[in-house]
Amino acid sequence: MGAVSEVIIRPLEERDSISAITALLHEAYAPLAAMGFRYLATHQDEAMTARRLRSGVPFVGELNGAIVGTVTLRLPKTESRCEWLQQPGVWSFGQFAVRPDLQGQGIGRWMIETVEQHAIASGASELALDTAEGATHLIEWYQRLGFRFIQHVSWEETNYRSVVLSKSLAVNRA
Repeated sequence: MGAVSEVIIRPLEERDSISAITALLHEAYAPLAAMGFRYLATHQDEAMTARRLRSGVPFVGELNGAIVGTVTLRLPKTESRCEWLQQPGVWSFGQFAVRPDLQGQGIGRWMIETVEQHAIASGASELALDTAEGATHLIEWYQRLGFRFIQHVSWEETNYRSVVLSKSLAVNRA
């Protein structure tokens, strides 16, 4: 648990390696690929990683100079095929990963808390995500963090139906 206290969660910087982030995503999503889920993060190239990072507000977790986590916070998407994500005030996050050997130590929870706080400070009322309907372990983990089921959606780039989960941020406002 000592390593967790040494992790720094910070905004992505120009010096950060897109190659290292892409490798982290592939490694972290490999168990999901082995389950048959074709998440974009299982196979995306560096150019796609860079595009997805630029699509929002990217954060990384750093430990001893190495990137060990990543998450990108996104503003509402008026052009989304998901009705919920079109709503004003509904921000979302994606491209979320923690290095496998550090999972289960609270880093992911801390990364989500970081994006929640950033979203609240930016005026968001909800924080949403989507994941494979069959990834029940992930759905249960997000539910323990306060996320609730909103709807199903199918994305062209995946081979599964997604569940959209969302968490009200209003209760966290002071």
